[in-house]
Order: sequence, then C-alpha cells, then structure tokens
Amino acid sequence: MSAPDGSPVGAERSIGQLFASATTEMSALVHDEIALAKAQLKQDVKRGATSGGAFMVAGAVLVFSLPMLNFALAYGIRTWTDWNLAICFLLSFAANVLLAVVLALIGVVFAKKAKKGKGPQKVAASVKQTAGVLQKAKPHPRPDTDNKVLEERVRNAKAIEAVARSSS
Repeated sequence: MSAPDGSPVGAERSIGQLFASATTEMSALVHDEIALAKAQLKQDVKRGATSGGAFMVAGAVLVFSLPMLNFALAYGIRTWTDWNLAICFLLSFAANVLLAVVLALIGVVFAKKAKKGKGPQKVAASVKQTAGVLQKAKPHPRPDTDNKVLEERVRNAKAIEAVARSSS
C-alpha cells in the first residue's frame, strides 16, 4: 500500500511531499464534489422537466374542457331561472371574464414580489464575499516550540531507524 504520491505508507515524507499529497487529495475531493453536484443537478432538471410536461398536459386538458363547463353553466342558469338562452350564455361569459381578471390580478401581485426578490443576486454576492475573505486569509504563525518539537521527532525517528538497521 502506498500514499497518493507513490511513497510507502509509514515512511518518512518531507513537508513538501505531505503538502503535495494533501493538495492532490484536496483537488480530487473538489472534483468529486463537483461531479456529484452535476449529477444531482442533472437528475433534478430531469425531474423538473417531467413535472413541467405533466403540468402542461393537465393545463391543455383543462383548457379543452372549459367550453363544456361554459355550456353546463349556461344551461344550468337556464334551468334554474327559465331565462332566454342567449342571456344565460352572456352570464356564463361574464363569469369567465371575472375569473380571468381575478387571476390576472393575482399574477401581477406575484410578479411584483418575484421582481423584488433578489435571491440569486444575494447568493452571488455571498459567494464573492467568501472568495474575497479566503483570498486575504493568511496562515496562522506557528511558535518556534512547534518547530523544535518537530525537528526533535525527526531526529528521534532517524535514530530509531538507524538502530533498527544496525540490529537486523
């Protein structure tokens, strides 16, 4: 078994090798995350397209059934009131116009709310702000005691390795 850079696991590696290995693994992780996001987005788009198609077919069926509703309404008014059939059809038409006006007003209200909402712009601004912060980030300075401890460990590991070679 070996590390991503090809050196055996457990062998002493330099800081540069460790950094290169960490960079390679981080890059692979980012690429895998991007691939996962693309796959999930593709699946969501496919589901959304299927859903949109189903809604369009349902809307078409509803549009084609509206004349039947108008005839039923006109003949229903005629049955209840015994008025002239032409007046009943005019009342049916007026009811449709009234419904269309109410739905148009609701549509205008929602369009104004959608225009005011700046969801994508907020997300883009947040991403830019995060990128700016990360670009200005500096690594934390390490105290000299950490360097001394690290150097001592390296010397001890070399000494142990030398003893292990001489005893074998």
